[in-house]
Amino acid sequence: MKKNSTHFAINNTKEFTIKMLNWSSRFNIFCFLDNNHYQFESPAFDCLLAVGCKRSVQLDRNDLFTSLKQFYDGNPSWLFGHISYPENKMAQPDPIGFEDAFFFEPEILVTLKGQTLTIESDSENHASVFKAIDAQPAIITKKISTSVRIHHTETRKQYLDKIASLKRHIQRGDCYEINYCQAFFAEEATLDPLYLYHALTSVSPNPFAAMYKLNDRYCLCASPERFIKKTGEVVISQPIKGTSKRYVSDALADIQSKEQLLHSEKDKTENVMIVDLVRNDLSRICTEGSVHVKELFGIYSFPQVHQMISTIEGKVSPATHWTAILEACFPMGSMTGAPKVKVMELIDEHESFSRGLFSGCIGYVTPGGDFDFNVVIRSLFYHETKKLVSFKAGGGITFNSDAENEYEESLLKAAAIKRILEQY
Repeated sequence: MKKNSTHFAINNTKEFTIKMLNWSSRFNIFCFLDNNHYQFESPAFDCLLAVGCKRSVQLDRNDLFTSLKQFYDGNPSWLFGHISYPENKMAQPDPIGFEDAFFFEPEILVTLKGQTLTIESDSENHASVFKAIDAQPAIITKKISTSVRIHHTETRKQYLDKIASLKRHIQRGDCYEINYCQAFFAEEATLDPLYLYHALTSVSPNPFAAMYKLNDRYCLCASPERFIKKTGEVVISQPIKGTSKRYVSDALADIQSKEQLLHSEKDKTENVMIVDLVRNDLSRICTEGSVHVKELFGIYSFPQVHQMISTIEGKVSPATHWTAILEACFPMGSMTGAPKVKVMELIDEHESFSRGLFSGCIGYVTPGGDFDFNVVIRSLFYHETKKLVSFKAGGGITFNSDAENEYEESLLKAAAIKRILEQY
C-alpha cells in the first residue's frame, strides 16, 4: 500500500466506530481491531479497520512461515490476517473452515486514534471514503432474528474423566501444565454477525477485540489477551493464566475475588510455568540476556472476570525477520502448556475436536515489520453458508487443579457468548 493518507477530525468517536463497522459489512474481506480504550503497552490506535483485498496469500501448515516471509518480502506492506491452531489429526477438521493461515493487503486502511481518523489507500480520493463512512447509521440493528439451540460436545462427567486422565499424565511427569478446552455449537443458525459482534463487545469489551470476515466465515472476538507484539527492536508477550469471577453489583465480593486471585498459589504456579515457557520461546530469537519479566502476576479487571497477566519482554536484532519471531513462539504457551510439544500431543489425544482458529491469533503487520497479534479466545465463529456457529473455552490444568472448579471456570469464560446467543 502506498503511503498516501489523509486525516479527518472526529467529534463523537463512539458513534463513528459504529459507522465504521456498518460500512465494513459491504466488503467480502475485512479485519476490524478495537482496544476498547484499554491502555495496554501504549496502543498505536483505538480502532484499526482494513477492508478489501488488494492481494492475499493462503498458507498451509507445512511451509507456513517460509511462504509468509516470501509473500511479505516481495512487497513489504500492511498485512492483516490469522494463523490457526495446528489441526488435531485425531479429530475431524474444524467445520468453520478457516485456513491454516491467511493474510491480505487491504485496499483501504482506516485508523482511529483519539479524535483523529486517518484513511490510507492507493487512491487520493479519501474524502469520498470518509463521506461514505460518515453516512452510515450510528446504531447497529439486528437484521435477522432466529432462535439458537446450543449443544455441548461433552457431558460434565466426560469432562471430569478427561481431566482425571490428564492429571495422571502430570503425575507421571509427562507434563507440568496443559490447556484443555471444550466446545459448544449450534446448527441451522441464521445470524447477523455484525449485530452479534456489537452485542458481544458491548457486554464484554476487551483490549484485543476483533471482527474478522473472510467471505462467508466470521470470527467475532472479545479477547483480553495479547499473544505477541513487536515495536522496533522490542518484543513483548502477555500470557494470561489465572481467572476469578467479577461481582460488579457487589463491591466487597468483587474485591475479595480479586484478592483471592492475587494470592492464589495454584494460579501463580500455573502462571509462572507459562512465563518460563514464553521466556524460553523468546530466548530463541532475542538477543542474549535481553529477555526479562517486565511484570509478574499482574491482576487486571475485565467486565466478566479478573485475570492474572504477566508481561515478558526481549529485544531482537534488526536482522531478525518478523516471521521468525512468530515461528519461534507459535502456538502460544497460554493455550498449550508445558512442555509445549508434549502437551500438544496430549491435547490431540484428549480433545475430540479441532480447535481451528480458536487458540490461534489475529493481527497485523506494518510495512516496517512491526506487528501485534492477539490470542483468539472468548470468540464466536460463524459459517454463514453452513449456518453453523461454534465457540470454545478452556483453562490450564496442573497437579493442583480441582476438576469441578476447572469445569465451572471454563463455563464462566464462555458465559458472555452463550448469553448473547441465547438472547438472540
